[in-house]
Amino acid sequence: MPRIALVTCRPAPHISEDRDLPLLAAEIQRAGADATVAYWDDPAADWSSFDLVVIRSTWDYSWRREEFLEWAARCAARTRLANPVGVLRWSTDKRYLGDLARAGVPTVPTSYVAPGERAGLPADGEYVIKPTSGAGSRYAARYTPAERETALRHLARMHAEGLTAMVQPYVAGIDVSGERAVLFYGGAYLHAIRKGAVLAPGVAFDERKVAHPGLEPWQPTEAEHAVAQAALAAVPGGADQLLYARVDLVDGADGRPCVMELELVEPNLFLNTVHPDSVRTVADAILKAA
Repeated sequence: MPRIALVTCRPAPHISEDRDLPLLAAEIQRAGADATVAYWDDPAADWSSFDLVVIRSTWDYSWRREEFLEWAARCAARTRLANPVGVLRWSTDKRYLGDLARAGVPTVPTSYVAPGERAGLPADGEYVIKPTSGAGSRYAARYTPAERETALRHLARMHAEGLTAMVQPYVAGIDVSGERAVLFYGGAYLHAIRKGAVLAPGVAFDERKVAHPGLEPWQPTEAEHAVAQAALAAVPGGADQLLYARVDLVDGADGRPCVMELELVEPNLFLNTVHPDSVRTVADAILKAA
C-alpha cells in the first residue's frame, strides 16, 4: 500500500480553506493507498515514511519563502517530493516571467523594483503592483497615475519587509474576458476555469481580496492551450518533471492570450467548486506517481 502525504498549512484567519483536500484524500484511500494530510512545518512529521509527498495547499509559503524552501529540500532528501525542489525555488519568485518572455512565451510585461531601488512607475494608464513572492493577491493593488503617492507607500511597505515588487500594466482585457486558468495533472490536461477581475479600483493593497470572483468552468481555445504548453515547456528542466501545473492566462493588449502567472507550487485545483469529476483523475495521477 503506497503511503502518500498531501501537504497543506495550518489554519489561520488569512488562509483560505482547502475544500479539495478531504475529497482528494478520500479518493486516494478508496483507490487502495494510504493518504495522510500533513502540515509542511510539522516538526514531528517523518517524511521518509512516505513514498510520495505532494504539495497541495501550502498557502502560507509566500510569508515564509526561505523557510518553506528549506523544508522542501530536507523533505526531498528523504523521499520523492512533487513538484521538485528546483521547480519550487524557480516558481516561488515571479521573476520567472522574465525567463518565460526570453523563451518567447507571451507574458504580461513586467518590471521589478527591489528594496533600495528607485521606482519607475508608469505615467500613463493603470498599473498593478504586487510582490514577486506572493499568493492569493497578497500585497497586490491597482493604481492610476494620479495615485502615485499611494503606490509609493505601497512599495515602501513591501520593501520594509524585504520584498521585491513587480509592476505591470493593468491588463484591461481581464475586465472583458476574465482570467483563465488551465490545469494539468500527471502530464495531461485536466480542466480549466475562468474568473473575473480580482483587483478593483480603490481597494488597498493590504485588504483581503476575493480570490476567485465569478468562478466558472471554461473550455480553453487552441491559442490558450498553445500558450499554456509553451509556458510549461520553458520551465527549467522541462515539463516532464511536473506532477501538476496551472497556467493563468489573460488577453493582452493585442487580444491574444498571455501568461499572467505559473502556479507550480500549490495551485487551487477547483475540484470542490467547479470540477468534482476531476477528483478521480487527480487521485489516479498521484497513485501512478507513487
